[in-house]
Amino acid sequence: MMRVSNIFLTVDIVLFKKQNTATKVLLIKRKNEPFKDCWALPGGFVDQDEDLHAAALRELEEETSIKLTALKQLGAFGTPKRDPRSHVVSVAYFAYVATDTTAVAQDDAKDVAWFDLENLPEIAFDHADILKLACSRYL
Repeated sequence: MMRVSNIFLTVDIVLFKKQNTATKVLLIKRKNEPFKDCWALPGGFVDQDEDLHAAALRELEEETSIKLTALKQLGAFGTPKRDPRSHVVSVAYFAYVATDTTAVAQDDAKDVAWFDLENLPEIAFDHADILKLACSRYL
């Protein structure tokens, strides 16, 4: 008997920039539930027949207006219940951008801001774990 999977696939993006001596990370304020009005990493669902890397670049641009051509894959995060909607596995990516990179909230992002790693707000989903792994590997 074949089992049908109800697992969904998303991408999340950790974007760093240096500003003076501080390292900043880009977060979006979510426009929709779950975690409406909470800060989170940019990202979203992978479309049918879409490449993971392409999905990450698309989601980043759709939510923040930042257009990149390359991201590095950080890892996969699939703990059940990491997303209250269903079992969702996320493939996380990261990149450094230029100090003068600006972002504009678009799509399902209500706001967007660069946060000092030493002064982060509470972050939705398991995005704090994703950010912690990125910091341990690349800072």
